[in-house]
Amino acid sequence: MIKLLLFLFCLPALSAAAQTKTMLYKESNADMLNPERGFYIPTGTKASNFILLDANKLKTYRSDDQRLGKATYAIKVSLIYRGYELDSFTNQPLSISFLNNLQKDFDAVREAGLKMILRFAYTNNAKAGTCTDEYKICPPYGDAPRHIVLNHIRQLKRLLQKNADVIAVLQQGFIGIWGENYFTDYFGDASTNGAGKILDSSWRHRNEFLKALLDALPKSRMVQVRTPQIKQKFVYGPSASVKSLPLQLPAAFSNSDNARIGFHNDCFLSTADDYGTFYDYGSSSQPRQAANKVLRKYIEADTKFTAVGGETCDDSFSPQNDCAPTGHAEAEMRRMHYSYLNAAYNVDVNNDWDSSGCLYNIKRQLGYRLVLCKAILPTQAIKKNKLPVHFVIDNIGYASLYNARPVKIILRNTDSKKEFEVQLKTNPQFWFSGPNHIKEMISVPANITSGNYQLYLYLPDANVLLSKRPEYCVQLSNENMWEATSGYNDLQHIIQVK
Repeated sequence: MIKLLLFLFCLPALSAAAQTKTMLYKESNADMLNPERGFYIPTGTKASNFILLDANKLKTYRSDDQRLGKATYAIKVSLIYRGYELDSFTNQPLSISFLNNLQKDFDAVREAGLKMILRFAYTNNAKAGTCTDEYKICPPYGDAPRHIVLNHIRQLKRLLQKNADVIAVLQQGFIGIWGENYFTDYFGDASTNGAGKILDSSWRHRNEFLKALLDALPKSRMVQVRTPQIKQKFVYGPSASVKSLPLQLPAAFSNSDNARIGFHNDCFLSTADDYGTFYDYGSSSQPRQAANKVLRKYIEADTKFTAVGGETCDDSFSPQNDCAPTGHAEAEMRRMHYSYLNAAYNVDVNNDWDSSGCLYNIKRQLGYRLVLCKAILPTQAIKKNKLPVHFVIDNIGYASLYNARPVKIILRNTDSKKEFEVQLKTNPQFWFSGPNHIKEMISVPANITSGNYQLYLYLPDANVLLSKRPEYCVQLSNENMWEATSGYNDLQHIIQVK
């Protein structure tokens, strides 16, 4: 009897009064390969020995299972991390040959149907010595002076603007070893090798640099900073407290500077404060001090509306970084709205997730995972009339989409196959974790011909260069809906147009 009731509940229901049909859809358990989310494959090159990306190799990242190093798990990816070490340019402008090679890399990524997490740094080498730093990382660190950095950003602006379609997000980079904004010769050394905190003058220089990066990118793209305090000091000034307010809903996804600053944690789940990620590095009038709890609360709130990702870096923080019930890895990813993680580092941590049984969930739920539960759709339409549509989409992922994209209904004539499209007003960046109800009145295209039309839900890339490519469209996490040749999601419903 229970099975019969469930079967009857799942059958499409016809509402005669509204001339609509309620469609119920089945969730898929598959790991969907969707744009701008999931595990990524890292790659990097030095300016002094530039090794170009290979489009054919990149294509295999999407099509074939990848096992990296000692990983016990396999992945397919839509994202790569691309790091550029500007080791040849710490005291001079970027060369034409470097910029040309950078364009070739963008072209290869586009050809392969991937997107990039992008970072520039001047050095990835830490020098040991007898200095006072607890990690014995000693100056000079090897990054570039402020005027050099700002000039490089000016040089890169044209390419960043031109190729923003394949840039998922830009990490702040540039300052310090690894571009992690800590061990720096020119922007305020917060370690015990320097002042032991970041002075107001250095915060102002950092803010000037971050503003230049934001201005170098189109408004449609975000910059990720390494620590939450970097954003607080930018938004509220050098004297800002760690208790400064996070981004609020009215400003979310508004293309303001505040709304375009996300976060990357390169030591996720590594220590109680992730090796200083959640720490107060002070100012001229404020001391350096612990701030783990308050900065975690700040990030949990702010990242609901911004791009978040990173990598694990130390397996010793166990059991905290393990799967539930002993650890809280998945819970922390959900609280902090993670969209991506490094598939290659730290493999020991990721292997633990694999052996403990939560890696598959993490692979599926990083970023957005959109399940169409129900649609209430019209059965008939008259040209130029308005029609009600209602979708219930459950986002069971950790985050919403951080880059904007349109949502469209495609009407395909069942005989001629001619297509018409209607763009919805909804913004999927606001489809947060949990159920989302999309209710709209849509207009039937005036030039549509009479006949029967199959309906599809379509979430293409916002950029015209990529909008017709299925690799860049969002696949709903449902069974028997994906049309791989078009990037459409089949709503399994026909409407009669008169």
